[in-house]
Amino acid sequence: MNQNSTDLIGVAQMMRRIANGESLPDLVNLAAQNPDPANMLMGLSCAFQLLGNREAAIEMQGKALALRRSYLLPPACPPAIRLLALMRPGDMQDNTPLDFLLEASDVELILLYVSEAHPIPEEIPEHDLLFVAIGESCENSKLLAGIGERIATWHRPVINRPESIMRLSRDRASLLLSPVKGLFMPATTRMGRGELAKIAEGFPFILRPLDSHAGRDLEKMEAPRDIENYLSRIGGDEFYLTKFIDYSSPDGLFRKYRIAMIDGRAFSCHMAVSDEWMVNYRNAGMMESAGKRIEEEKFMAEFGNGFAIRHQAALREIQRRIGLDYFVIDCGELDEKLLIFELDNRAFVHDMDSREIFPYKGPAMRRLLTAFRDMLGNRC
Repeated sequence: MNQNSTDLIGVAQMMRRIANGESLPDLVNLAAQNPDPANMLMGLSCAFQLLGNREAAIEMQGKALALRRSYLLPPACPPAIRLLALMRPGDMQDNTPLDFLLEASDVELILLYVSEAHPIPEEIPEHDLLFVAIGESCENSKLLAGIGERIATWHRPVINRPESIMRLSRDRASLLLSPVKGLFMPATTRMGRGELAKIAEGFPFILRPLDSHAGRDLEKMEAPRDIENYLSRIGGDEFYLTKFIDYSSPDGLFRKYRIAMIDGRAFSCHMAVSDEWMVNYRNAGMMESAGKRIEEEKFMAEFGNGFAIRHQAALREIQRRIGLDYFVIDCGELDEKLLIFELDNRAFVHDMDSREIFPYKGPAMRRLLTAFRDMLGNRC
């Protein structure tokens, strides 16, 4: 990419530069020197997100959006496709992280930030495809409904329509998928504080706030006193309650898989092995354990002839019932069934892992990223 001094440097490019030896303070300084005021502020927002300072990141983003609502991320080579993505203001966990999926592609990515107060404008950037990147949440339901009405007869192909995005909510997805043969997704119930306080039996459960992701405030309830303690610490008026399922393997370890569904096809993203039931790739010790990496390498190498074939019918039916062009499944296996934890359109899929520590990931991720680019090309 020929980087101009006025170009926006997005989160994916910043992470790549960090992987190549640059420091975050260097990137903060680089963003601050951008002569384009809006790109400067948005670049600072990206840098502060990576620094973990969400408050400063949102403040910088708000100032940027007061100047301009659309932002261009130039491609790595001459552009062949112009992709317009509808985004909501927020951090990198609020929208589909498209810049990671398009990092080395020929796709020009235009980010258009919209909200209930700032709907899609009448004049929009020229584009070949429209991608609704806004994540499913109760907070976003009215915004997505409004976007759905506006783009019902859009003049360009649309990827990930809002009505399908809303099917990803935990309670709605569990209802949609519960009848599917070869699949198990525990029923998820949406409950208020008063209802939770009255629960006296049926334990253990897992409990989380309505719009939480990535394990935030997700805890296991063993008895009524655990619910009382949880509600005393965690804010919010409504929560998701799900029956706890022990999905440990015979060796006592828990295995969690991330699968990307692209145009109806399944691709492996990663596998995490942990001795804790709440598996997160970052804290599962994959970098520290050669044995775990050998197991993940085998899973990814044999995915097309193993996991994907074993659960082919269930994956096909998930795709049919959800109806999205692109989304991610976090899952496990239970008694030869596919155990669904979560469906999401904003989960991170990337090719940022160390080639030295994870040499087997490169080929799998290239297949996935190529499939994503091919989907865009086919829709054009």
